[in-house]
Amino acid sequence: MATSRYRWVVVLLFFFFMFLHQVDKLLIGPLTTPIMETFGIQEDLMGAVFTGALIVGTVCYPLWGYLYDRFVRSKLLALASFIWGATTWLSALAPNYGTFVATRASTGIDDSSYPGLYSLVSDYFEPQMRGRIIGLLELSMPMGYLAGTVLATLLAPRIGWRSVFYLTGSLGIVLAIVIFFAVREPVRGRSEPEMEGLEHIRTYRFDWKVARGLFHKPTLRLMFLQGFFGVFPWQVITYWFFRYLETERFYGPEDVLLTMAPAVLVLSSGYFVGGALGDRLFRRTPRGRLIVPTVAVLVGAILLLITLLAIPVPESAFLRQVERQAQDSWLRAYFLGHPIPPEPGWIKPAFLVMLCLTAFFIPFAAPNVVSTIYDITLPEVRSTALSVQYFIESAGAATAPLLAGLIAVRSSLQNAILLICVSAWILCAFFFIFATRLVPRDIAVLRQQMRERAEQERAAQAAF
Repeated sequence: MATSRYRWVVVLLFFFFMFLHQVDKLLIGPLTTPIMETFGIQEDLMGAVFTGALIVGTVCYPLWGYLYDRFVRSKLLALASFIWGATTWLSALAPNYGTFVATRASTGIDDSSYPGLYSLVSDYFEPQMRGRIIGLLELSMPMGYLAGTVLATLLAPRIGWRSVFYLTGSLGIVLAIVIFFAVREPVRGRSEPEMEGLEHIRTYRFDWKVARGLFHKPTLRLMFLQGFFGVFPWQVITYWFFRYLETERFYGPEDVLLTMAPAVLVLSSGYFVGGALGDRLFRRTPRGRLIVPTVAVLVGAILLLITLLAIPVPESAFLRQVERQAQDSWLRAYFLGHPIPPEPGWIKPAFLVMLCLTAFFIPFAAPNVVSTIYDITLPEVRSTALSVQYFIESAGAATAPLLAGLIAVRSSLQNAILLICVSAWILCAFFFIFATRLVPRDIAVLRQQMRERAEQERAAQAAF
């Protein structure tokens, strides 16, 4: 087994990989408006840009899962980092909308590379710690979103959105070199408690029979079902919330940053807290990991409804937006003769507080879903199992940005966000409730399989 110090070095490196990759991937959200202005497009065509990358990522999930379970995971992760850098450069070079759609879609190839990373982590850390470690790694995603916001707000107006993409793409190529030479491949299944004390463990590789057996696990089938709907809210919020603040709450660039920065920081803490809470309850009951997301998605849905519906947009904010955009002299004269009343001081702080409360609960499910999948699957098919999970999630969510854009054009972004997020979270809660009842049996089956393998290894070593 890898030394305790080295495995934390790997976690730190993976954290930076995920952080910088998420900066690159999610940067397009806060850059939506300048990109739309560059190519002269509306929400529906911009939604197609988002959806293109998601579709490519969806198609690539099964391929990455198979490759990770069949070959050396650390080298494949380095390849994914290089692809990230190269495709981001291509999208920055795109001269027109059609080329940008194609090149931005190609960035989805590396977006589906995380299952191998989590599989590597599962072989460095025992089951009782995985929720916290995965939560810690997933904390990098909203932090990357925040860093992307800062880059978009501070750098993009000065150097342009294309130059920002050149910067993040270059970082991907540098990380590819570091991962290739620094990360060692652990033995699959080494961290399972049944393998403790064994000097040598046989290497298990991807097996089609074992992979097909994944679909026979009741808990996993429910995880797949909830995953189809569970990522809809993430995609809608990621790609459209900045524009919602700009166009429907009339926030300026500084207001957007001051609102999203604390919300994303609170959201980041939710990954680790959710994972740690899942680990804690898992020690008491095998149902513990799934109790956490069941409660969290329902609380998140209620808080989002309160945040967007109960806190109004002040009329004064709308009038200031009209005044800023006024071109006709008579309209400017009107505003000179009719001073705009001051904005009520409680609205923005109240919106920020409720947004932060909502953000805290949103990520509770993520580390617990990944940990649950690893609690019930054999080590040699864990990348495949998580790839199938993400494939199904992406298959559903790939249409979410486009669907939200279509609703926004006909109604509003607020209605699009609420309709998609709340309905998806309610459905997920039902699936989690049923999975909570079934998961103890699937965990017991895996533990029995690992005990049998450990006995075989001990018998083989004794005979030798």
